[in-house]
Amino acid sequence: MVKKVKAALIIIGDEILSGRTHDANLNYLAKWAGGMGIVLDEVRVIPDIAERIQVAVNECRNTFDYVFTTGGIGPTHDDITSENVARAFGVDLLLHDEARGLLEESLGTKDLSEARLRMAMIPDGAELIKNPVSGAPGFMLGNVFVLAGIPVVMQSMLLDVENKVSGGSKVVSKSIHVFEGESHFAAILTEVEDTFEHLTIGSYPFYKAGSYGASFVVRSPIENDVDKAIELLGQKIKDRGSEFFDGEAPE
Repeated sequence: MVKKVKAALIIIGDEILSGRTHDANLNYLAKWAGGMGIVLDEVRVIPDIAERIQVAVNECRNTFDYVFTTGGIGPTHDDITSENVARAFGVDLLLHDEARGLLEESLGTKDLSEARLRMAMIPDGAELIKNPVSGAPGFMLGNVFVLAGIPVVMQSMLLDVENKVSGGSKVVSKSIHVFEGESHFAAILTEVEDTFEHLTIGSYPFYKAGSYGASFVVRSPIENDVDKAIELLGQKIKDRGSEFFDGEAPE
């Protein structure tokens, strides 16, 4: 039986939308989620605007099994994610004793300024997510996981998140590539994909070493279907007089 678990990612920050900061979290989180049996099904990038955060959180938490947010939980005035996740759930934002203790342990009481203390303000009822890098925790409220925007910190938080999620069937993938335009194989790809209920085929054109071509990536939570689909796709490519090669095209 195939169990599907889907998630959304909300990337929060004016700096991402302006191009000032290059987001490195999407790729990492998508791969991490896949390894956990969670399909990252939607991604939103939104500014540091209170209403936009609330709307995005509420829409996504009512649609997906899990929601991940990155960014906006630091010590400055534009770090407004925590308070607006609290508003989305209709709960208070409170000084969390355990979160404060973690900050004191990491920074020392002398360096725990009012600004830094903002990072210990957590929605009522939330569960902390450990941050082994800098101490300032993220949190889980309902099915929403609020994570840091700094990649190394976000990645470290996922170590704790692994214990708080339950994934579905893990997706298996295999690929082949050709040195011809993908349009020549459009009908074949559709035919093979339609043969298997839970299978998808992605077609990704490339230009490498002076040659055009395309990689065809077959994905399914049923490993046997992936093997059968790859075999069927390869045979159909041969039948039209073309040649294919295993795996992704080399660099």
